[in-house]
Amino acid sequence: MLSSANGDALAPTVTHAPSYYAATTNLTVVGERLQGDLEADVCVIGGGFTGLCSALHLARQGRRVILLEQSLLGWGASGRNGGQIHVGLRQDQDWLENKLGVPAAKKLWNYALDARDHLDWLISNHGIDCDYRLGYIHADHKARYSAGTAAYVKKLRNEYGYEALQYLERNEIRERIGTDTYFGGSLDARGGHLHPLNLALGIAKAAQNQGARLFEHAMVTALDRDGTGWRVGLASGSVRAAKVIMACNGYLRGLSRDVETHVMPINNFIAVTEPLGKERAASLIRQGESVSDSRFVVHYYRLTPDHRLLFGGGENYRYRFPKDIGAVVRPRVLGVFPQLADVRFEYAWGGTLSITPSRMPYIREIATGFYNASGFSGLGVVLAPYAGKILADAIGGDDEALNAFAAVPVPAFPGGPRLRWPTLVAAMSFYAIRDRF
Repeated sequence: MLSSANGDALAPTVTHAPSYYAATTNLTVVGERLQGDLEADVCVIGGGFTGLCSALHLARQGRRVILLEQSLLGWGASGRNGGQIHVGLRQDQDWLENKLGVPAAKKLWNYALDARDHLDWLISNHGIDCDYRLGYIHADHKARYSAGTAAYVKKLRNEYGYEALQYLERNEIRERIGTDTYFGGSLDARGGHLHPLNLALGIAKAAQNQGARLFEHAMVTALDRDGTGWRVGLASGSVRAAKVIMACNGYLRGLSRDVETHVMPINNFIAVTEPLGKERAASLIRQGESVSDSRFVVHYYRLTPDHRLLFGGGENYRYRFPKDIGAVVRPRVLGVFPQLADVRFEYAWGGTLSITPSRMPYIREIATGFYNASGFSGLGVVLAPYAGKILADAIGGDDEALNAFAAVPVPAFPGGPRLRWPTLVAAMSFYAIRDRF
């Protein structure tokens, strides 16, 4: 379905977004409806990757877990994103070394590798069928970027021992992608792509099987201290818990000033073509990797199992989607693949992710017993599920990973929740213009 709605992007709905993913789900997971007052050891707010993995790992510890999702499980960015599997963090190791020192940067790299292994564990251990495929290409859309890419590949291979990464010369990237747009890039054999909504629903099913209670259409309206614990208020009841995990990412509005000061929601858009046929699809990405480029407002794309092109690109910074999302994405598709001018889109939708000023995730114990993980800045497929594990491990007594991520600088947006928008729009507009030159 093509989406033309431009209502409130954060408002819950009774169905998933009109996406290719919603049309091709292979698993149905139904949450409970909350009525009355309940108690739990931990209350998780948010039914995406982070919240669902928190619930899964806490239930595996034997804890009483209640998860509250304002709409449907996997309804937000976790079920709408590009499905790209990246290895590493949003900032590269040079940035981390400069900010934190080499030992801390290497520790974070090891956590990033652990996050990648955790994704494999989720898929294999719980038998999640999510069109998982290996191979990820980073493509340089400017010639002057290629030297830096080559140097960074060399650094990761020589100083970090990451041999899954290789540099692609201009002729090599053109052999893999059917476009003249790029000047070089890198190929990560541990990267890849998958069907994110099927992954989210698979994690939800696994959490339910472990005894976690997952509630849908459970919008939280209040969060308050209750003695030594917390009371989470809803229109239909409440949950009292010793600890609370906030896992709302871009879909948070009004529950925590601290989080909203550090984490900003933005909207991104995806369109999927009609079936192209096996041969024509393979002419676009010849070995089936996922691709994203070096633009600040990234173009990212891949092929689906039924030989369509799934392409993401374009952003806005409001609480509404454009009336015609396909029209936003189409010029970006044709800028990379002009040979698709005759192809129509069968699906187009928007989703809300979140970013931070440093583009590093905001993973913290904000107050005693109140935890947050959000701000994955476009790398949520690998990092968001792992963040759920980090928080569950911390509640279980192992806070080493939590402390490592909490040490990463994530400054507040200037002006706080109310005045951050003008600053963000000005900055994003500047970088979007820079992409063109």
